[in-house]
Amino acid sequence: MLAARLTGWRKLEIADLAEPRCPEDGVVLEVLACGICRSDWHAWSGADPDVQLPHVPGHEFCGVIVQAGPGVARWRKGDRVIAPFILACGRCRDCQQGHQTICATQVVPGFTCDGAFAERIAVAHADANLVALPDGMDPALAAALGCRVTTAWHALTGRAALRPGEWLGIWGGGGVGMAALMLARAMGARVAVADVVAEKLDNARALGAEVTIDARSADPAEAMRMATGGGVHVAIEALGIAETAENALRSLRKMGRMVQVGMPAGDHTRFSLPWDRVYSGQLAIFGTRGMPAHRYPSLLAFLEATRLDLSPMIARRVALSDTSAELALFDGAAPPGVAVITDFTR
Repeated sequence: MLAARLTGWRKLEIADLAEPRCPEDGVVLEVLACGICRSDWHAWSGADPDVQLPHVPGHEFCGVIVQAGPGVARWRKGDRVIAPFILACGRCRDCQQGHQTICATQVVPGFTCDGAFAERIAVAHADANLVALPDGMDPALAAALGCRVTTAWHALTGRAALRPGEWLGIWGGGGVGMAALMLARAMGARVAVADVVAEKLDNARALGAEVTIDARSADPAEAMRMATGGGVHVAIEALGIAETAENALRSLRKMGRMVQVGMPAGDHTRFSLPWDRVYSGQLAIFGTRGMPAHRYPSLLAFLEATRLDLSPMIARRVALSDTSAELALFDGAAPPGVAVITDFTR
């Protein structure tokens, strides 16, 4: 099968690899689409300690089952499915309590095992993780549900409990930021977006952001506080870097909630925050990573009930051979929208 394999840091090659081995409790999927995410850039650039070379990245995927292991009860060949990027065991205490994203034996395609920048992928623990692809859903959009949309949904509803009428401040107008913007608007919240790329701010306004802040200004956090009448109720940090984390925290009004969505990696695994603001403002800080599979029905029901069209997220449909160029865009201020691999031929 063809795959984009990482043979050195920042060195991705199209190679003909052996077929993936089907796990006892898992499946092999023919990949229909796979998103290209900033988290993949961390793997590509060598910033993620879980990645060992050679390696196939890619964690936002959907596909058709071509093989099922003997331990799989719920799925069969031909089923079209999506999955969270954290594949939980489904049996441990954390999983049984609904906290699959902290499963101690989790498998993370694209990081701890080969991912979906390939024609086919092995998916472990199928019964605990797979979700049926909704009828008629574009595979490119379904792939985004594996990370950016689900991560945003869980951050807003499972962590910060965003309410209608509240202000949401988004720091970083990339894929997860735009997903949070569209979901929050459909929930009845008001949204402010901060970024350093003018095109991303234009895109945010087109998607319904009431306030946009050029983060290159002298004090973007204070600008957001002023524009939202004293600060946002919920702030989403969507980049994983020190500057945006501090700005997100400082943009909150008293009793506000911040969710760390961006993945801190490399030089950004440790940074300081204005803890005096946390103390005096009685702020809450949440971490989040992905979304448990059991929360997919709430998201899919919300999308159906609101008829929310998330397709504006998809900016580029690319071939497997375009992956390196797309990853390199994250070296700087990447353009608006999400790139999705939909062509897995050479």
